[in-house]
Amino acid sequence: MFINILYLMFSYNINNMDKEKIFKDLKKKQYGIFGDHSAVEICEWNKKALRGEGVCYKQKFYNADCHRCAQITPAVIWCHQNCIFCWRPANYMKEHILKGKINEPKEIIDNLFEERKKLLNGFGGNPKVDKEFYKEALIPSHVAISLAGEPTIYPKIGELINELKSREEIKTIFLVTNGLEPKRLKELNDKNNLPTQLYLSIEACNYDMHLKINRPKIKDSWQRLNETIKLMPILNCRRVVRFTLIKGLNDSLEYIDDFLKMFEETQTDFIEIKSYMFLGESRENLKKENMPTHTEVENYAKEIEKRSENYSVIDRQVASRIVLLKNKNSKYRNFIKD
Repeated sequence: MFINILYLMFSYNINNMDKEKIFKDLKKKQYGIFGDHSAVEICEWNKKALRGEGVCYKQKFYNADCHRCAQITPAVIWCHQNCIFCWRPANYMKEHILKGKINEPKEIIDNLFEERKKLLNGFGGNPKVDKEFYKEALIPSHVAISLAGEPTIYPKIGELINELKSREEIKTIFLVTNGLEPKRLKELNDKNNLPTQLYLSIEACNYDMHLKINRPKIKDSWQRLNETIKLMPILNCRRVVRFTLIKGLNDSLEYIDDFLKMFEETQTDFIEIKSYMFLGESRENLKKENMPTHTEVENYAKEIEKRSENYSVIDRQVASRIVLLKNKNSKYRNFIKD
């Protein structure tokens, strides 16, 4: 009964909503919108980097330029899930299939990069921002295909990645997925359209926890996730498992061996243990007490290290409450060369 009610909750058809009204609201939230389904945003770390106030963990861990990062999505309000920890506008994410007009990869990239310039415009006159640094920032060198929604829902995600690869100024491309489109991920691998680094989000180690935390809209979501986990070892790119630690929900040591088994099965190169952050719309679902301290994140990561034969802690960033572990069998360095 509970499962049927859960699916009915998210059976709303996005076509019945005024998409123009939704996009207008997203623009008020400082999203740059292009076309029918794509968006870009300037994250807080991007702003801090421009002001010389530090860089995000992606630069610290992997050498991805923070001030030149373009955080984009080709599916801004489409997702298979309504995760309780997501701070994005999940109330708009009622559908998991793109319907209607599908914009082309080149026009998406060209226009989102222009939207990004507009969003950065005010930084040009900020006395805290170095003028040359600002000019450099206007041309992205790192693209994070994440932002909001599930990017692998976009049917031309492979062509979009390939378009980015064709541009000389782009050094690194990160793609974040919930793992619920395993066929599309396999297609990316088969056609050599994988990003520089692929992130797989894992927050639950069993079906009941998955329903509670991820709140899926599709009935075979758990099967799809496990299909992606089995696929991960053959993907020919750098791979990261991101585990969001939520105090009181998935942080108990009672479950740690089950999580470790999932992590080991992926043979992922890196594991990021990251604290849930009490931000945005997630505050409607969780409490501030659900946000672990960095010490608690560090202790959990050390417990993973203690129990694993393959993974050890190699870095951390206290400000983001995140710890990085690396697979001793990985062929990759954590720093990506220019």
